[in-house]
Amino acid sequence: MGIAIVIAAIVVLLLLITVAKMHPFVALILTSVGVGLAMGMPLIAPSPETPGIIDSIKAGLGNTLGFLAIVLALGTMLGKMMAESGGAERIAKTLIDRFGQKRVHWAMMVVAFLVGIPVFFQVGFVLLIPLVFTIAMETGISLVTIGIPLVAGLSVVHGLVPPHPAAMAAVGIFKADVGTTILYSLIVGLPTAIIAGPLFGKWIGSRMYKQVPGEIAEQLVQHKEKKDLPGFGNTLFTILLPVILMLVASIANVTLDQASEASKVLRFIGDPIIALLIATIYSFFSLGYARGFNRDKVLKFANDCLGPVANILLVIGAGGAFNKVLLDSGIGDQIADWATHSQMSPLLLGWGIAALIRIATGSATVSMMTAAGIVAPIAASIPGTNAELLVLATGAGSLILSHVNDSGFWMIKEYFGMTVKETLMTWTAMETIISVVAFALIALLDLLV
Repeated sequence: MGIAIVIAAIVVLLLLITVAKMHPFVALILTSVGVGLAMGMPLIAPSPETPGIIDSIKAGLGNTLGFLAIVLALGTMLGKMMAESGGAERIAKTLIDRFGQKRVHWAMMVVAFLVGIPVFFQVGFVLLIPLVFTIAMETGISLVTIGIPLVAGLSVVHGLVPPHPAAMAAVGIFKADVGTTILYSLIVGLPTAIIAGPLFGKWIGSRMYKQVPGEIAEQLVQHKEKKDLPGFGNTLFTILLPVILMLVASIANVTLDQASEASKVLRFIGDPIIALLIATIYSFFSLGYARGFNRDKVLKFANDCLGPVANILLVIGAGGAFNKVLLDSGIGDQIADWATHSQMSPLLLGWGIAALIRIATGSATVSMMTAAGIVAPIAASIPGTNAELLVLATGAGSLILSHVNDSGFWMIKEYFGMTVKETLMTWTAMETIISVVAFALIALLDLLV
């Protein structure tokens, strides 16, 4: 019953956006209300334990934007400083020179894979998207060809490689070894990112030419002819500063006593929000005042770049609301219930449940956590199950088929200026390739270890 309602909701949502030409924000909120009603959720919460439809929508939108609004705002300001100072152009030119124009999409995947290890998908995306736009405008290559390797690199690392929160949590649930999991995740993750990124990106990019969307491009790409660009080292340090701070926090998490003051301070500074705040303020100096821009100019840059983000934030927030209503309505529990009674191998079960919950609810993190919670007791009762590969299998399943109920889908659609159909052909296809290829490699690795 629940699954049928989810499928119906997705069809209605697609029709509202594509046929009725309704704004995605309104369409997502409307569909969320519809799902809540169809699943028999209370209109108004009878008690704090059972959320009503309105509560779910507010909580989903609030939880999604509580983190993302700050990250996107700070990240966009950092991106704007890189663009106006010529920093993005400097890095783009260096990458084009080193890799050559023909192989620049490979460079994007490598950069995304490395930057993605300590940062959230959204943080890495916001940090690196100015580079993609600059390279696309410098070379005239389709935005899809350069953008897909970027999101593939980030997505693989986000779903498979600890210290990402969901992967780390799954390590705890399955009682896996962190070091071994990271080693296996790199063995599986790199070939997966290559196939879903540069190879698929080049193939689909040659069939779909997209230019940088005008409104966003204006904010993130530099127009004025500047004689001297900032140094490569300085610009690279500015981009990598939040990455370094988050990496230090991850190391502190593993090596230091959690109760010590040093550990608390390092984890505070390495929180994505604080790390980005520090990096953004640093960029005002390193790429702003040091480049001859006065205070008024830097303030103007920060003000100008936030306009286009408002629309993106609202759509992502509404995606979070839709996602939360699906979760609160108990659809995930129905899938979990079915899975507990099936007779599958733990690896396939972990991948399959994560995939089903991901398709139904749109949340990679939730699907990974739920699948891990269901499969861990089943796996514990089956001797010879590899806990580290189970973490990767649930991670791979949680990435499959990202579509309209995932806030990430809307972020990619808006930034790349694509239609819903084009986003399904590029982003959704890429996520599915990652999921299937990663699982095939995990199964292969299972035979060897």
